[in-house]
Parts: sequence; C-alpha cells; structure tokens
Amino acid sequence: MSSAYHALTVDVEDWYHVCGIGKQIVVPRDTWRVGHNIEKILCLFEQYQCKATFFMLGSVAESLPELAPMIAAQGHEIASHGYSHRLLSEMDEQQFRDDLQQTEELLLRQTGQRPVGYRAPQWSVSSQTPWVDHVLAERGYQYDSSRNPLPFIGDSSASRYPYRIVTDYGALWEIPPLVTKTALVHLPTGGGWGFRFFPLDLIVATIEDYERAAASAVLYLHPREVDPDGPRLPLSLLKQFVTYGTRIDATVRITELLKRYRFKTLAEMVLAWQPVS
Repeated sequence: MSSAYHALTVDVEDWYHVCGIGKQIVVPRDTWRVGHNIEKILCLFEQYQCKATFFMLGSVAESLPELAPMIAAQGHEIASHGYSHRLLSEMDEQQFRDDLQQTEELLLRQTGQRPVGYRAPQWSVSSQTPWVDHVLAERGYQYDSSRNPLPFIGDSSASRYPYRIVTDYGALWEIPPLVTKTALVHLPTGGGWGFRFFPLDLIVATIEDYERAAASAVLYLHPREVDPDGPRLPLSLLKQFVTYGTRIDATVRITELLKRYRFKTLAEMVLAWQPVS
C-alpha cells in the first residue's frame, strides 16, 4: 500500500439532481435513493477504515435529517454542496450568499459543526462568478473544490494540483479533482462517468503521477454511481451520458483503490498544509 494520502469525496445528491435542465425536478419520495446508496458507501468505507469528505446538498439534508448526522457519526467530514443545486452561473453574489448560509445553518444544527469546505454543483465556479472566493473566505471556509481542470465544464489550463487563493478576507485552498494529462486534453478519470469508463490501470497510473509530484489525488463519487439499476431522467443522449455514463457499478473500482491507497478528509489535508506560524 502506498504511504501517501489521497482523498475520496462524495457529492450527496440523488439521481434526479441534474444541473442545467431548465427547471426544478420534483419526484415522488418513494423514488428517492440517496439514503440507501449512502448507507452502501458508508459500509464500504467502514470496511476499509477510510475517512472521506461528504459534500452535502442542503435540500437533501433538510429532507432526510438523519443523513448528515449518520455520516458525521462515523468520523467523516461534512462539507457544503450548497442548498439548491443551481449552477453558480445562474446566481448573483447575494443569491450565492443566501444559498451558502442556508446550508451552513442547516448542517450546523444537524451535526454541531459548521462546514469548512465547499464544492459548487457541476464545477460551476468560473470567470462569471468572480465573487465566489472572497465570499467563501469571508464566511470562514478553508478550502474550495469547485474548479475542474477540464474543457467544457471547467478550465483546462487550470492547475491539476491543489493551490492557495489569496483574498481580502484571507487565503483558502483550491483543491481540484484528479484528471489524467494527455497530449491533447485532460481526461475526467477522477470521478463521474470517466471514473467508470476509463481503465483502472490509467487511474492508478495517474494517482502515481500525482504521488511523484508530491500531490494528493482527489476522487469524487455520486451515490447514484453505486446504484446501476437506479432510474434516470429523460435527457438528451449527450446530457444523459455526461450525467449518468454507463450502468457500470463503481463499487468494485472503489474497492480496488481502497485496497491500494490510504485516504483522509480534505479538512485533514488542509490542516496539514497550513503554513507554520
């Protein structure tokens, strides 16, 4: 097993939380699957004594108030995924503040801890949202994980490795997900459909590349990715592939990585990175 530490992160949302479809989706409660799928993920992490970061969607935490306390009770970090699952490009600064505060207060009531990390829905921090970093720093966040160094949904010229952002309210860490560098483009091997689509050997080689650069690899998972038989929204073929990918269950692949590597929470990583005063 490698001596380096990496991070497993989970975006706690249900199968129907899809950005950019032009309307809010309301589905019957008896079709919700996030609670059951989170229990599967928790059992897997417990088996391998892995501590992870769970980015909680506020609306899910509110609808299932037992979920965040259950995750926190097992020693995992609870971070914020915002409340509404709206793209940040659809918000102004005040709407972002309100969305952030609503989730903070909810998670604080449920777990007794205020989140110190944030991840935007669909990596939607961009040049259109220049206020994000200073709002996060002003509200006491220690890190953001919202910039994906990929074309189309991120910025392919951005750093693949964690880096500090300095604002008028202090510094915070930006922690991008793992991507595989190629001669043409970066590949989305760190999570979502790409994590299940590309060969495991490629993902392992990329993690080892990060280790040689003395960087931590950050993987991400949605609960629906351990639920291959779950429902899907009637989306366009391209949107459906980007959202759901193939029906392959990610559990086997995650298990292989849990056997090979050690993982800690993003909050633990950031604490270790803080400069000595």
